[in-house]
Amino acid sequence: MSLGDDGYRSGQGSGGDGGGYGGYDADDHHLTRTRLPEGEVDPYAPQRRPVRPSRNLITIVAVVVLLVAAIAFANRGGDKSSSDSGNGSSAKGGSSATAPSGVKPVEGKNGGIPSGFAHDEQGAQSAAANFAVLMGGDGMFKTDRRHAIVETIYTPAAAAKLKQPQDDAYSPDFLKRLGLDSSGNPPQGKTFISRTVPVGTKVESYSEDTAKVSVWYSGLIGMAGAGSTDPVRTTWKTWTFTLKWTDGDWKVEDDSQRDGPAPVPQDVPAASAEDITKAVKEYGGFTYAR
Repeated sequence: MSLGDDGYRSGQGSGGDGGGYGGYDADDHHLTRTRLPEGEVDPYAPQRRPVRPSRNLITIVAVVVLLVAAIAFANRGGDKSSSDSGNGSSAKGGSSATAPSGVKPVEGKNGGIPSGFAHDEQGAQSAAANFAVLMGGDGMFKTDRRHAIVETIYTPAAAAKLKQPQDDAYSPDFLKRLGLDSSGNPPQGKTFISRTVPVGTKVESYSEDTAKVSVWYSGLIGMAGAGSTDPVRTTWKTWTFTLKWTDGDWKVEDDSQRDGPAPVPQDVPAASAEDITKAVKEYGGFTYAR
């Protein structure tokens, strides 16, 4: 019987192979040969063992992976020069001028006024930023507090010259235009807001005992409360301080302000007077900057 070339065929022969896929062996045992379709494997045939990578190859791969991980971990530390930029040549420009260094900005406070700044560039930047916060705060609108601030952060000679002109500038008429009484207090039910928020500092020049530092800041000023005619608004200014190392600390010898740089305002609806008042009470100002 024959099923063609793709099946099997049996036959008879004397000691032969039956002329093809079937036949008899030398002991007259009937043989049947099967040809499987192309691509299939005989499940009864002895299986070849899978090829396993050698131990040497595995070891090499492991070493390479460890080396790559070690290099990546080392690079996470970054350039050492960037971490030391607080004491470096920030006057050359670049955003690293105010990068945090982990050094405590001040050692203590004098009557609630930060003092004890480091005798280096970073200390001068910290002093200038803190002075901007103090002089832009609502304490400047009260005579006693203003005198304490000026006498603490200015050199004795500068404070003596500045005190009277500042008293004249913060006159009762000026305070009244802001909605304050002659003592600098707001009306009942209203909150006066004056706050300086430093954005960054720049060392214009520096030597061992003198420094000139500019502070770019955003300010809040106005009266919050129902019926206020002077709503809280934002300002953008740059405050430049000429500092002198005096009696173991940085003191202001001279200062000046200019407008800007001001970013493009975002199209955000203004908050209500109630929300502004609540925010000012809940979010206290920083006790020190940088």
